Amino acid sequence: MKVSILKKPYRVDAAPQLPLARLLFRDVRLSWLWLPLRLYIGYVWLSAGLTKLTGYSFSLDAPVKPAPGGAWVFNAHTGDALRHFLLGALQKAGGEHASVQGWYAALLHGFVLPQAEIFTYLVTFGEVLVGLGLIFGCFTGLAALFGLFMNLNYLFAGTISINPTLAIAAVLLILAWRVAGYLGGDRILLPLLLPRIGLDKIPQSGWRAREHKLAWADRS
Repeated sequence: MKVSILKKPYRVDAAPQLPLARLLFRDVRLSWLWLPLRLYIGYVWLSAGLTKLTGYSFSLDAPVKPAPGGAWVFNAHTGDALRHFLLGALQKAGGEHASVQGWYAALLHGFVLPQAEIFTYLVTFGEVLVGLGLIFGCFTGLAALFGLFMNLNYLFAGTISINPTLAIAAVLLILAWRVAGYLGGDRILLPLLLPRIGLDKIPQSGWRAREHKLAWADRS
């Protein structure tokens, strides 16, 4: 006797959605809710990147003042600031109450530290691009994803600071990638690019076919 457990293939898009989750993460009527968060997180990343790029502080409490240590890039000391940070992280890997795990310390020592100059440019311009992407709402979900990646690396390196807050905010922006950038560049970019990679075939609230492009509309 044969028993059929599933008569039809399971479809992920058929899974029920919580009304609140649909409203927050898929409905453009609440896109304004994500704007302050997006602008703040973008400002934090952009100011951090510009400080490393220029050697001047861009924080609101001390605008355009020389930053300790100067610029990270385009000088004779490129890589020194990151090396100092990495060596500090490696010191946190020892002792009874180590704040840096052994596997991550090995990664820093064997891979990142020898290439400190290259990673200095990656970190500096990565922070600038993430900040610009979030502020202007261009590829918001992708920018938040890269921001989350950098936050996790700072946390793994034993640096707490504002990183847990930024990481939580980044996760929320990633979940709301369909609407978080609606009041920004994504309102134009996503309808142009999603059909090219086949995502227009996936049922998404907040989108409705209009002419030959996808446009923001679904209010259901």
